[in-house]
Amino acid sequence: MDTDFDTVARPYDFISRLFFGDALVKAQVSLLSQILPNSRILIVGGGTGWILEEIAKIHPTGLEIIYVESSLKMIELSQKRSCKNNSVSFMNTPVEGYYTELLFDIIITPFFFDLFKKDKIDMLFSGLDKKLKEDGLWLYTDFIPTEYQTKIWQKVLLKTMYLFFGILSKVEASELVDMDLYFSEKYNKISEEWFYGKFVRSIAYKKNQIAISLSL
Repeated sequence: MDTDFDTVARPYDFISRLFFGDALVKAQVSLLSQILPNSRILIVGGGTGWILEEIAKIHPTGLEIIYVESSLKMIELSQKRSCKNNSVSFMNTPVEGYYTELLFDIIITPFFFDLFKKDKIDMLFSGLDKKLKEDGLWLYTDFIPTEYQTKIWQKVLLKTMYLFFGILSKVEASELVDMDLYFSEKYNKISEEWFYGKFVRSIAYKKNQIAISLSL
């Protein structure tokens, strides 16, 4: 069963703010200062595309952005965003269906991996890792893993979200997978911020050249 966000595309940002105010926006924007001029960027699951406008505020020109989103309605909304003079290519496909020989300076995955079960994440993470250059940056934002949740409201809110999006958008996951385990082998954490009562983390990871060379 494929995840389908077409039904919630238009009200998606409103729903997000209803649950979290502007915390999820702040969490993603906090990482954008890591983007260097003239970067090639892969954005996976960017939703309605507001992040393109935030990126353009920092870099109004010189970026090459590939925007991969499986929801056609989300793509249509994203295409209406002002990207200024940056080059943006929109790909309406699940990321596992996006094939390219390009390597990216930066990969951005905002609230992406929380949609999937572990076996699917294994495949998705491996595929994205291969698309990132040595010393490239992975800008990761998501909810904290279930085992780190210390407050009842965090667990209740998470279950409510999974129930809501499971019904409306066919989200296959029902709990969070600990993504720390995936990044620990090849990546160095260069920044980390917490939001919404430490329920959300934004982390900038740098791909570790030493780890890559040892694996060859």
